[in-house]
Amino acid sequence: MPRGVAALTGVLAVGFALGVGHLVAAFVGPSSSPFLAVGDTVIRFSPQVLTEFAKTTFGTADKPVLLGGMAVVILVLAAVGGLLSRRSPAVGTAVVVGMGVLGFLAVFFAPSFAPLGLLAPLASLVAGVAAFRLLHLVALRASAPAPSGGPEVSRRGVLVGSSAAVGLGALAAGAGGQYLGNGVADSRAEVTARLARAVLTETAPPIPATASFPESGSIPFVTSNADFYRVDTALQLPSQTAADWSCRIHGMVDDEIVLRFDDLMNRPLVERTLTMTCVSNEVGGPYISTANFIGVELRDILLEAGIRPGADQLYSTSLDAWTAGSPTDVVMEPGRGALIAIGMNGEALPQEHGFPVRLVVPGLYGFLSATKWLADIELTTFDAAQGYWLQRGWGKFAPIKTQSRIDSPAPFQSVPAGTVSVAGIAWSQPIGVSKVEVRVDGGAWQEAELADEVNPRTWRMWRAEFPLDAGSHTVTSRATDANGVTQPEQRAMPIPDGATGWPSTIFTVS
Repeated sequence: MPRGVAALTGVLAVGFALGVGHLVAAFVGPSSSPFLAVGDTVIRFSPQVLTEFAKTTFGTADKPVLLGGMAVVILVLAAVGGLLSRRSPAVGTAVVVGMGVLGFLAVFFAPSFAPLGLLAPLASLVAGVAAFRLLHLVALRASAPAPSGGPEVSRRGVLVGSSAAVGLGALAAGAGGQYLGNGVADSRAEVTARLARAVLTETAPPIPATASFPESGSIPFVTSNADFYRVDTALQLPSQTAADWSCRIHGMVDDEIVLRFDDLMNRPLVERTLTMTCVSNEVGGPYISTANFIGVELRDILLEAGIRPGADQLYSTSLDAWTAGSPTDVVMEPGRGALIAIGMNGEALPQEHGFPVRLVVPGLYGFLSATKWLADIELTTFDAAQGYWLQRGWGKFAPIKTQSRIDSPAPFQSVPAGTVSVAGIAWSQPIGVSKVEVRVDGGAWQEAELADEVNPRTWRMWRAEFPLDAGSHTVTSRATDANGVTQPEQRAMPIPDGATGWPSTIFTVS
Protein backbone atom coordinates (compact mmCIF):
# COMPACT_ATOMS: atom_id res chain seq x y z
CA MET A 1 0.00 0.00 0.00
CA PRO A 2 1.21 3.64 -0.39
CA ARG A 3 3.47 4.93 2.37
CA GLY A 4 1.07 7.65 3.43
CA VAL A 5 -1.82 5.21 3.74
CA ALA A 6 0.35 2.76 5.67
CA ALA A 7 1.48 5.41 8.17
CA LEU A 8 -2.07 6.70 8.60
CA THR A 9 -3.28 3.17 9.27
CA GLY A 10 -0.93 2.83 12.23
CA VAL A 11 -1.75 6.29 13.61
CA LEU A 12 -5.51 5.83 13.39
CA ALA A 13 -5.41 2.39 15.01
CA VAL A 14 -3.31 3.56 17.96
CA GLY A 15 -5.42 6.71 18.34
CA PHE A 16 -8.56 4.56 18.44
CA ALA A 17 -6.95 2.29 21.04
CA LEU A 18 -6.07 5.22 23.31
CA GLY A 19 -9.55 6.71 22.94
CA VAL A 20 -11.27 3.45 23.86
CA GLY A 21 -8.96 2.97 26.84
CA HIS A 22 -9.69 6.50 28.05
CA LEU A 23 -13.43 5.95 27.68
CA VAL A 24 -13.45 2.66 29.60
CA ALA A 25 -11.27 4.23 32.31
CA ALA A 26 -13.98 6.82 32.94
CA PHE A 27 -16.16 3.96 34.23
CA VAL A 28 -13.60 1.84 36.10
CA GLY A 29 -11.24 4.55 37.36
CA PRO A 30 -9.70 7.57 35.59
CA SER A 31 -6.16 6.60 36.61
CA SER A 32 -6.48 3.36 34.60
CA SER A 33 -6.43 5.21 31.28
CA PRO A 34 -3.39 3.62 29.56
CA PHE A 35 -2.18 6.95 28.19
CA LEU A 36 -2.34 8.64 31.60
CA ALA A 37 -0.99 5.59 33.42
CA VAL A 38 2.14 5.65 31.25
CA GLY A 39 2.47 9.39 31.91
CA ASP A 40 2.17 8.81 35.65
CA THR A 41 4.86 6.15 35.41
CA VAL A 42 7.17 8.59 33.63
CA ILE A 43 6.60 11.11 36.43
CA ARG A 44 7.20 8.56 39.19
CA PHE A 45 10.50 7.36 37.78
CA SER A 46 11.85 10.63 36.37
CA PRO A 47 15.15 11.73 37.94
CA GLN A 48 14.81 14.61 40.39
CA VAL A 49 16.87 16.91 38.18
CA LEU A 50 14.47 16.32 35.28
CA THR A 51 11.42 16.94 37.50
CA GLU A 52 12.79 20.25 38.75
CA PHE A 53 13.84 21.26 35.24
CA ALA A 54 10.27 20.72 34.03
CA LYS A 55 8.80 22.79 36.88
CA THR A 56 11.30 25.59 36.42
CA THR A 57 11.10 25.66 32.62
CA PHE A 58 7.41 25.05 32.01
CA GLY A 59 5.80 25.98 35.33
CA THR A 60 2.18 24.85 35.53
CA ALA A 61 2.37 23.81 31.85
CA ASP A 62 4.69 20.90 32.70
CA LYS A 63 1.87 18.33 32.47
CA PRO A 64 0.57 19.44 29.04
CA VAL A 65 4.17 19.45 27.80
CA LEU A 66 4.68 15.88 29.07
CA LEU A 67 1.42 14.66 27.56
CA GLY A 68 2.16 16.43 24.28
CA GLY A 69 5.63 14.90 24.12
CA MET A 70 4.20 11.45 24.82
CA ALA A 71 1.59 11.93 22.10
CA VAL A 72 4.27 12.82 19.57
CA VAL A 73 6.38 9.76 20.45
CA ILE A 74 3.33 7.47 20.27
CA LEU A 75 2.25 8.87 16.91
CA VAL A 76 5.74 8.45 15.48
CA LEU A 77 5.94 4.84 16.68
CA ALA A 78 2.46 4.16 15.30
CA ALA A 79 3.39 5.66 11.92
CA VAL A 80 6.62 3.64 11.78
CA GLY A 81 4.67 0.48 12.61
CA GLY A 82 2.28 1.25 9.78
CA LEU A 83 5.11 1.95 7.32
CA LEU A 84 6.72 -1.40 8.14
CA SER A 85 3.40 -3.12 7.41
CA ARG A 86 2.84 -2.11 3.81
CA ARG A 87 2.57 -5.75 2.73
CA SER A 88 1.88 -7.68 5.93
CA PRO A 89 0.13 -6.58 9.15
CA ALA A 90 2.57 -8.47 11.38
CA VAL A 91 4.91 -5.63 12.34
CA GLY A 92 2.15 -3.07 12.87
CA THR A 93 0.17 -5.53 14.95
CA ALA A 94 3.25 -6.17 17.07
CA VAL A 95 3.71 -2.42 17.62
CA VAL A 96 0.08 -2.02 18.71
CA VAL A 97 0.34 -5.05 21.00
CA GLY A 98 3.60 -3.73 22.46
CA MET A 99 2.02 -0.37 23.26
CA GLY A 100 -0.98 -2.19 24.74
CA VAL A 101 1.23 -4.31 26.98
CA LEU A 102 3.10 -1.19 28.09
CA GLY A 103 -0.20 0.45 29.07
CA PHE A 104 -1.30 -2.75 30.82
CA LEU A 105 1.90 -2.86 32.89
CA ALA A 106 1.68 0.86 33.73
CA VAL A 107 -1.83 0.35 35.12
CA PHE A 108 -0.90 -2.87 36.93
CA PHE A 109 2.08 -1.36 38.74
CA ALA A 110 0.42 2.00 39.51
CA PRO A 111 0.18 2.90 43.24
CA SER A 112 -3.61 3.24 42.86
CA PHE A 113 -4.01 -0.14 41.12
CA ALA A 114 -7.34 -1.94 41.41
CA PRO A 115 -8.04 -5.15 39.45
CA LEU A 116 -11.06 -3.61 37.72
CA GLY A 117 -8.75 -0.97 36.26
CA LEU A 118 -7.16 -3.58 33.98
CA LEU A 119 -10.31 -3.48 31.84
CA ALA A 120 -9.20 -0.16 30.35
CA PRO A 121 -5.80 -1.26 28.96
CA LEU A 122 -7.32 -4.59 27.91
CA ALA A 123 -10.07 -2.83 25.96
CA SER A 124 -7.45 -0.50 24.50
CA LEU A 125 -5.30 -3.40 23.30
CA VAL A 126 -8.20 -5.29 21.73
CA ALA A 127 -9.57 -2.15 20.05
CA GLY A 128 -6.14 -1.18 18.70
CA VAL A 129 -5.42 -4.60 17.18
CA ALA A 130 -8.90 -4.89 15.70
CA ALA A 131 -8.77 -1.38 14.20
CA PHE A 132 -5.30 -1.93 12.73
CA ARG A 133 -6.17 -5.30 11.18
CA LEU A 134 -9.38 -3.90 9.71
CA LEU A 135 -7.77 -0.77 8.28
CA HIS A 136 -4.81 -2.77 6.97
CA LEU A 137 -7.09 -5.22 5.18
CA VAL A 138 -9.18 -2.45 3.62
CA ALA A 139 -6.07 -0.49 2.62
CA LEU A 140 -4.45 -3.51 0.96
CA ARG A 141 -7.60 -4.23 -1.01
CA ALA A 142 -7.88 -0.59 -2.06
CA SER A 143 -4.23 -0.60 -3.17
CA ALA A 144 -4.43 -3.80 -5.21
CA PRO A 145 -4.81 -3.51 -9.01
CA ALA A 146 -8.43 -3.54 -10.13
CA PRO A 147 -9.82 -4.85 -13.44
CA SER A 148 -11.69 -1.62 -14.02
CA GLY A 149 -11.96 1.87 -12.59
CA GLY A 150 -15.32 1.28 -10.95
CA PRO A 151 -14.30 -1.29 -8.31
CA GLU A 152 -11.06 0.59 -7.55
CA VAL A 153 -12.99 3.77 -6.79
CA SER A 154 -15.38 1.75 -4.65
CA ARG A 155 -12.56 0.15 -2.65
CA ARG A 156 -10.90 3.49 -2.10
CA GLY A 157 -14.21 4.84 -0.89
CA VAL A 158 -14.40 2.02 1.62
CA LEU A 159 -10.86 2.87 2.78
CA VAL A 160 -11.69 6.55 3.21
CA GLY A 161 -14.92 5.72 5.02
CA SER A 162 -13.24 3.18 7.30
CA SER A 163 -10.41 5.57 8.13
CA ALA A 164 -12.82 8.39 8.86
CA ALA A 165 -14.94 6.13 11.06
CA VAL A 166 -11.93 4.98 13.09
CA GLY A 167 -10.60 8.53 13.39
CA LEU A 168 -13.92 9.94 14.52
CA GLY A 169 -14.37 6.98 16.85
CA ALA A 170 -11.02 7.72 18.45
CA LEU A 171 -11.94 11.37 18.98
CA ALA A 172 -15.41 10.53 20.29
CA ALA A 173 -14.11 7.89 22.71
CA GLY A 174 -11.37 10.13 24.04
CA ALA A 175 -13.72 13.10 24.43
CA GLY A 176 -16.33 10.91 26.08
CA GLY A 177 -13.81 9.55 28.54
CA GLN A 178 -12.64 13.05 29.39
CA TYR A 179 -16.22 14.28 29.88
CA LEU A 180 -17.27 11.35 32.05
CA GLY A 181 -14.05 11.57 34.08
CA ASN A 182 -14.75 15.16 35.08
CA GLY A 183 -18.36 14.94 36.23
CA VAL A 184 -17.97 16.78 39.53
CA ALA A 185 -19.38 20.18 38.52
CA ASP A 186 -22.83 19.54 40.00
CA SER A 187 -21.33 18.26 43.23
CA ARG A 188 -19.13 21.36 43.53
CA ALA A 189 -22.11 23.62 42.96
CA GLU A 190 -24.04 21.80 45.69
CA VAL A 191 -21.16 22.11 48.17
CA THR A 192 -20.76 25.81 47.37
CA ALA A 193 -24.45 26.33 48.10
CA ARG A 194 -24.17 24.41 51.38
CA LEU A 195 -21.19 26.48 52.45
CA ALA A 196 -23.12 29.68 51.75
CA ARG A 197 -25.82 28.50 54.19
CA ALA A 198 -23.42 27.14 56.80
CA VAL A 199 -22.91 28.88 60.13
CA LEU A 200 -19.17 29.13 60.82
CA THR A 201 -17.83 29.00 64.37
CA GLU A 202 -14.86 31.09 63.22
CA THR A 203 -14.77 33.45 60.26
CA ALA A 204 -11.70 35.02 58.70
CA PRO A 205 -11.60 38.76 59.50
CA PRO A 206 -11.99 41.03 56.46
CA ILE A 207 -8.65 41.93 54.85
CA PRO A 208 -8.00 45.58 55.76
CA ALA A 209 -7.03 48.04 53.05
CA THR A 210 -3.82 48.67 54.99
CA ALA A 211 -2.69 45.04 54.42
CA SER A 212 -1.32 45.81 50.95
CA PHE A 213 0.07 48.60 48.77
CA PRO A 214 -1.73 48.29 45.42
CA GLU A 215 -0.66 51.80 44.47
CA SER A 216 2.97 50.67 44.73
CA GLY A 217 2.54 47.45 42.77
CA SER A 218 1.47 44.97 45.48
CA ILE A 219 -0.34 41.87 44.30
CA PRO A 220 -3.85 41.20 45.71
CA PHE A 221 -3.61 40.00 49.29
CA VAL A 222 -5.98 37.07 48.69
CA THR A 223 -5.19 35.05 45.58
CA SER A 224 -8.15 34.16 43.38
CA ASN A 225 -8.83 30.47 42.89
CA ALA A 226 -7.97 30.83 39.20
CA ASP A 227 -4.56 32.35 40.01
CA PHE A 228 -3.66 30.11 42.97
CA TYR A 229 -0.49 28.19 42.18
CA ARG A 230 -0.80 24.51 41.33
CA VAL A 231 1.99 21.94 41.69
CA ASP A 232 1.15 18.23 41.83
CA THR A 233 1.79 14.97 40.02
CA ALA A 234 -1.77 14.40 38.71
CA LEU A 235 -2.05 14.13 34.93
CA GLN A 236 -5.81 13.66 35.26
CA LEU A 237 -7.63 15.31 38.14
CA PRO A 238 -9.23 12.77 40.47
CA SER A 239 -13.01 12.88 40.04
CA GLN A 240 -15.11 12.15 43.09
CA THR A 241 -18.32 13.73 44.27
CA ALA A 242 -18.77 14.94 47.82
CA ALA A 243 -21.49 12.31 48.34
CA ASP A 244 -19.04 9.53 47.49
CA TRP A 245 -16.15 10.86 49.57
CA SER A 246 -14.88 9.15 52.69
CA CYS A 247 -11.65 9.15 54.67
CA ARG A 248 -10.45 6.55 57.14
CA ILE A 249 -8.32 7.72 60.09
CA HIS A 250 -6.51 4.68 61.42
CA GLY A 251 -3.16 3.20 62.40
CA MET A 252 -1.68 4.11 65.78
CA VAL A 253 -4.94 5.43 67.22
CA ASP A 254 -7.24 4.28 69.99
CA ASP A 255 -10.39 4.53 67.90
CA GLU A 256 -10.59 4.43 64.12
CA ILE A 257 -12.77 7.09 62.52
CA VAL A 258 -14.37 6.99 59.09
CA LEU A 259 -15.37 10.45 57.92
CA ARG A 260 -17.90 11.26 55.22
CA PHE A 261 -18.54 14.65 53.72
CA ASP A 262 -21.74 15.18 55.71
CA ASP A 263 -19.76 14.44 58.87
CA LEU A 264 -17.47 17.35 58.06
CA MET A 265 -20.38 19.66 57.27
CA ASN A 266 -22.00 18.79 60.62
CA ARG A 267 -18.86 19.59 62.61
CA PRO A 268 -17.82 23.10 63.68
CA LEU A 269 -16.55 24.83 60.53
CA VAL A 270 -13.86 27.49 60.66
CA GLU A 271 -12.54 29.92 58.05
CA ARG A 272 -8.90 31.03 58.03
CA THR A 273 -6.72 33.17 55.80
CA LEU A 274 -3.62 31.07 55.10
CA THR A 275 -0.60 31.33 52.83
CA MET A 276 0.63 28.13 51.19
CA THR A 277 4.13 27.68 49.76
CA CYS A 278 5.64 25.01 47.52
CA VAL A 279 9.11 23.69 48.32
CA SER A 280 9.93 23.94 44.60
CA ASN A 281 9.68 27.72 44.79
CA GLU A 282 12.95 29.28 43.67
CA VAL A 283 14.15 32.47 45.37
CA GLY A 284 11.68 35.11 44.23
CA GLY A 285 9.51 32.43 42.58
CA PRO A 286 5.74 32.28 41.96
CA TYR A 287 4.74 29.16 43.90
CA ILE A 288 3.13 30.92 46.85
CA SER A 289 -0.49 32.01 47.27
CA THR A 290 -3.00 33.03 49.93
CA ALA A 291 -6.65 32.03 50.29
CA ASN A 292 -9.50 31.89 52.77
CA PHE A 293 -9.92 28.20 53.55
CA ILE A 294 -13.01 26.69 55.21
CA GLY A 295 -12.74 23.40 57.01
CA VAL A 296 -12.65 21.39 60.19
CA GLU A 297 -9.89 21.46 62.80
CA LEU A 298 -7.66 18.48 62.08
CA ARG A 299 -6.34 18.53 65.64
CA ASP A 300 -9.82 18.07 67.12
CA ILE A 301 -10.51 15.00 64.99
CA LEU A 302 -7.15 13.45 65.86
CA LEU A 303 -7.82 14.06 69.55
CA GLU A 304 -11.08 12.12 69.15
CA ALA A 305 -9.21 9.25 67.51
CA GLY A 306 -6.60 9.25 70.29
CA ILE A 307 -3.01 9.21 69.04
CA ARG A 308 -0.91 6.48 70.55
CA PRO A 309 2.62 7.16 71.85
CA GLY A 310 5.32 6.93 69.20
CA ALA A 311 3.11 7.93 66.25
CA ASP A 312 5.41 10.65 64.92
CA GLN A 313 3.90 10.83 61.41
CA LEU A 314 0.52 11.66 59.96
CA TYR A 315 0.65 9.74 56.68
CA SER A 316 -1.97 10.99 54.23
CA THR A 317 -2.97 9.50 50.88
CA SER A 318 -4.82 11.10 47.98
CA LEU A 319 -7.37 9.55 45.66
CA ASP A 320 -4.64 9.04 43.06
CA ALA A 321 -2.40 7.28 45.64
CA TRP A 322 0.01 10.20 46.15
CA THR A 323 1.30 10.24 49.73
CA ALA A 324 2.70 12.76 52.21
CA GLY A 325 4.02 12.52 55.74
CA SER A 326 3.43 15.38 58.19
CA PRO A 327 5.17 15.50 61.60
CA THR A 328 2.49 14.67 64.15
CA ASP A 329 3.80 17.10 66.75
CA VAL A 330 3.50 19.99 64.27
CA VAL A 331 -0.04 19.07 63.24
CA MET A 332 -1.07 18.78 66.90
CA GLU A 333 0.40 22.11 68.04
CA PRO A 334 -2.33 24.20 69.71
CA GLY A 335 -2.87 27.21 67.49
CA ARG A 336 -1.16 25.71 64.44
CA GLY A 337 -4.54 25.74 62.68
CA ALA A 338 -4.26 22.65 60.49
CA LEU A 339 -7.47 22.01 58.57
CA ILE A 340 -9.33 19.30 56.76
CA ALA A 341 -10.46 21.83 54.17
CA ILE A 342 -13.63 21.75 52.06
CA GLY A 343 -13.88 25.37 50.90
CA MET A 344 -11.66 27.99 49.31
CA ASN A 345 -12.44 31.67 48.88
CA GLY A 346 -16.14 31.29 49.52
CA GLU A 347 -16.81 28.24 47.36
CA ALA A 348 -16.14 24.53 47.22
CA LEU A 349 -12.54 23.58 46.59
CA PRO A 350 -11.77 23.75 42.86
CA GLN A 351 -11.17 20.31 41.40
CA GLU A 352 -7.52 21.14 40.65
CA HIS A 353 -7.05 22.21 44.28
CA GLY A 354 -8.38 19.06 45.88
CA PHE A 355 -12.16 18.81 45.63
CA PRO A 356 -13.90 17.47 47.57
CA VAL A 357 -11.47 17.50 50.55
CA ARG A 358 -7.83 18.36 51.16
CA LEU A 359 -5.37 19.00 54.00
CA VAL A 360 -3.85 22.39 54.82
CA VAL A 361 -1.13 22.56 57.50
CA PRO A 362 0.27 26.10 57.92
CA GLY A 363 4.01 26.48 58.19
CA LEU A 364 5.05 23.36 56.28
CA TYR A 365 5.87 23.15 52.59
CA GLY A 366 3.07 21.58 50.60
CA PHE A 367 4.88 18.36 49.65
CA LEU A 368 4.45 17.05 53.20
CA SER A 369 1.41 18.93 54.45
CA ALA A 370 -1.13 19.77 51.75
CA THR A 371 -2.54 16.51 50.39
CA LYS A 372 -5.23 17.19 47.81
CA TRP A 373 -8.11 14.79 47.05
CA LEU A 374 -7.72 13.35 50.54
CA ALA A 375 -8.64 9.68 50.85
CA ASP A 376 -6.85 8.25 53.90
CA ILE A 377 -4.99 9.30 57.06
CA GLU A 378 -2.79 6.86 58.94
CA LEU A 379 -1.01 7.62 62.19
CA THR A 380 2.33 5.84 61.93
CA THR A 381 6.08 6.45 62.14
CA PHE A 382 8.60 7.85 59.69
CA ASP A 383 10.48 4.57 59.96
CA ALA A 384 7.43 2.59 58.87
CA ALA A 385 6.29 4.68 55.90
CA GLN A 386 7.75 7.30 53.59
CA GLY A 387 5.75 9.77 51.54
CA TYR A 388 6.08 10.21 47.78
CA TRP A 389 8.76 12.89 47.85
CA LEU A 390 10.57 11.61 50.94
CA GLN A 391 11.21 8.41 48.98
CA ARG A 392 12.94 10.61 46.42
CA GLY A 393 15.30 12.23 48.91
CA TRP A 394 13.37 15.36 49.82
CA GLY A 395 13.25 16.78 53.34
CA LYS A 396 11.67 14.92 56.23
CA PHE A 397 10.33 17.93 58.14
CA ALA A 398 10.80 21.02 55.91
CA PRO A 399 9.36 23.96 57.86
CA ILE A 400 8.85 27.00 55.64
CA LYS A 401 11.89 29.27 55.51
CA THR A 402 11.81 33.04 55.86
CA GLN A 403 11.78 34.54 52.38
CA SER A 404 10.93 37.72 50.49
CA ARG A 405 10.08 38.55 46.90
CA ILE A 406 10.19 41.69 44.76
CA ASP A 407 7.04 42.18 42.68
CA SER A 408 7.52 45.76 41.47
CA PRO A 409 9.35 46.87 39.40
CA ALA A 410 9.17 43.72 37.31
CA PRO A 411 12.42 42.30 35.91
CA PHE A 412 13.79 44.48 33.09
CA GLN A 413 10.88 46.92 33.44
CA SER A 414 11.50 50.54 32.49
CA VAL A 415 10.25 53.11 35.02
CA PRO A 416 10.35 56.94 34.98
CA ALA A 417 13.26 58.72 36.63
CA GLY A 418 12.72 60.22 40.08
CA THR A 419 11.43 58.46 43.16
CA VAL A 420 10.98 54.76 42.38
CA SER A 421 8.65 52.65 44.50
CA VAL A 422 9.77 49.07 45.16
CA ALA A 423 7.15 46.63 46.51
CA GLY A 424 6.87 42.95 47.29
CA ILE A 425 5.93 40.27 49.78
CA ALA A 426 7.65 38.43 52.62
CA TRP A 427 6.65 35.31 54.53
CA SER A 428 7.67 33.14 57.45
CA GLN A 429 4.64 31.02 58.35
CA PRO A 430 3.59 30.53 61.11
CA ILE A 431 6.04 32.85 62.89
CA GLY A 432 5.35 36.04 60.99
CA VAL A 433 7.52 38.78 59.50
CA SER A 434 8.83 41.66 61.62
CA LYS A 435 11.08 43.50 59.17
CA VAL A 436 12.02 43.75 55.50
CA GLU A 437 15.12 45.55 54.27
CA VAL A 438 15.82 46.71 50.74
CA ARG A 439 18.92 48.04 48.99
CA VAL A 440 19.70 49.32 45.51
CA ASP A 441 22.90 48.62 43.61
CA GLY A 442 24.58 47.04 46.63
CA GLY A 443 24.22 50.18 48.76
CA ALA A 444 23.10 50.52 52.36
CA TRP A 445 20.08 48.57 53.54
CA GLN A 446 16.91 50.62 53.98
CA GLU A 447 14.10 49.34 56.16
CA ALA A 448 10.91 48.99 54.15
CA GLU A 449 7.44 50.05 55.22
CA LEU A 450 5.43 47.02 56.27
CA ALA A 451 1.72 46.70 55.61
CA ASP A 452 -0.47 45.62 58.50
CA GLU A 453 -0.16 41.95 59.39
CA VAL A 454 -3.31 39.92 58.78
CA ASN A 455 -1.99 36.98 60.81
CA PRO A 456 1.42 35.31 61.16
CA ARG A 457 0.30 32.40 58.95
CA THR A 458 0.09 34.65 55.89
CA TRP A 459 2.49 36.66 53.80
CA ARG A 460 3.12 40.33 54.55
CA MET A 461 3.35 43.15 52.03
CA TRP A 462 6.13 45.74 52.02
CA ARG A 463 7.34 48.75 50.03
CA ALA A 464 10.26 51.18 49.93
CA GLU A 465 11.08 54.29 47.87
CA PHE A 466 14.40 55.33 46.33
CA PRO A 467 15.41 58.44 44.34
CA LEU A 468 17.15 56.99 41.29
CA ASP A 469 18.86 58.46 38.25
CA ALA A 470 18.50 57.15 34.71
CA GLY A 471 20.19 53.85 34.00
CA SER A 472 20.12 50.21 35.02
CA HIS A 473 19.61 49.38 38.69
CA THR A 474 19.51 46.25 40.84
CA VAL A 475 17.26 46.02 43.87
CA THR A 476 17.67 43.33 46.56
CA SER A 477 15.52 42.44 49.57
CA ARG A 478 15.75 40.38 52.72
CA ALA A 479 13.20 39.61 55.45
CA THR A 480 13.45 39.03 59.18
CA ASP A 481 10.95 36.88 61.06
CA ALA A 482 9.22 37.69 64.33
CA ASN A 483 11.95 35.83 66.24
CA GLY A 484 14.64 38.11 64.80
CA VAL A 485 16.08 35.59 62.33
CA THR A 486 16.98 37.10 58.93
CA GLN A 487 16.82 35.13 55.70
CA PRO A 488 20.36 34.09 54.74
CA GLU A 489 22.24 35.49 51.77
CA GLN A 490 23.70 32.14 50.74
CA ARG A 491 21.84 30.57 47.87
CA ALA A 492 20.45 27.07 48.25
CA MET A 493 18.37 25.12 45.75
CA PRO A 494 14.73 24.39 46.61
CA ILE A 495 15.34 20.67 47.03
CA PRO A 496 15.45 19.02 49.51
CA ASP A 497 13.85 21.40 52.02
CA GLY A 498 13.38 24.87 50.53
CA ALA A 499 15.40 27.57 48.78
CA THR A 500 17.40 30.29 50.52
CA GLY A 501 19.02 33.49 49.28
CA TRP A 502 18.27 37.15 48.70
CA PRO A 503 16.07 37.93 45.68
CA SER A 504 17.24 40.61 43.25
CA THR A 505 15.62 42.35 40.31
CA ILE A 506 17.23 44.40 37.53
CA PHE A 507 15.22 47.25 36.05
CA THR A 508 15.83 50.43 34.09
CA VAL A 509 15.14 54.06 35.02
CA SER A 510 14.61 56.25 31.96
